Amino acid sequence: MKAVSTVDISLWRAGGPGAEAVAREVDEGLQRAGFLLVRGHGITRELAADVRAAARKFFALPESTKAKYAAIVGERGWIGPGMEANGYSEGTETPPDLKETFAIGAETRTGDPLVDDVWFLSNVWPSEVAELHELLTVYTAQMRRLSDDLLEMFAAALGLANNPFDGLADLPTWTCNINHYPPMSVVGEPEPGQFRIGPHTDFGTVTVLDRELGSGGLQVYTDEGGWEDAPYDAEALTVNIGDLLEYWSGKRWPSGRHRVLPPQTDAPEEDLVSLIYFYELNHDALVTPLELPIGRVSGLEPVVSADFIKLRLDAITL
Repeated sequence: MKAVSTVDISLWRAGGPGAEAVAREVDEGLQRAGFLLVRGHGITRELAADVRAAARKFFALPESTKAKYAAIVGERGWIGPGMEANGYSEGTETPPDLKETFAIGAETRTGDPLVDDVWFLSNVWPSEVAELHELLTVYTAQMRRLSDDLLEMFAAALGLANNPFDGLADLPTWTCNINHYPPMSVVGEPEPGQFRIGPHTDFGTVTVLDRELGSGGLQVYTDEGGWEDAPYDAEALTVNIGDLLEYWSGKRWPSGRHRVLPPQTDAPEEDLVSLIYFYELNHDALVTPLELPIGRVSGLEPVVSADFIKLRLDAITL
């Protein structure tokens, strides 16, 4: 898929002419698709493999055991099958997504129950897979550092003298979902219009995805090419921007529209696990969209991060 650029963030971190070339490619790539493949990120393949292995142990537990950690969309714990339909975020009534999820998030509580009970819930950790706690703690800390660098790189890609995200993400409302996409023998024949994840855009600033290659895998939509299989690079992370960053950019960069195909008849027993880190901003961060000529739309009003995202979360919860 030629619309999705591959960039090496280590070259940008090093500065100089190489960094300038990366910044130009970031801007061009995000304008095309809202997606990038990012190499040189510094997250070891061993860490991701260990997180995925621990997650598979959890998903293999009996449903009655996983139910001890049951949660709904936006909460922490096990979000079982039938709880989410991402297509609803686009106003399309679709069958439930064919997946289950283990979700954690930021625990930097503010002391205000009205805030904490939505954005900073306590994580729950399965005692049956004790290693998952430490592994995910290390993994999400590295993901947060990378996401901060991505936001700084994005600001540089637009030639901004200062990083406008400084001070807006010191207590961010990040979440990390581990999605399990079971085979057809478990979920059954997909219904018409049913996906592992229905067509949608993400809601926050950046999403960092570590995925497995599969027939029933990720697809990306562009106006030029329609739906196409997302490119895969075992050494790269897949990064897409969300609705909040699209809004901040003055609609210069489209929020990356994507979906995950259902199990395919040519690979009915395919079983995939994706690690998905959703980075947002402080819950009370005021996001002021960029005006022309950087932005493409003038007169967009500032928005509060939490208000902007909560409306979209509610739309996909069944």
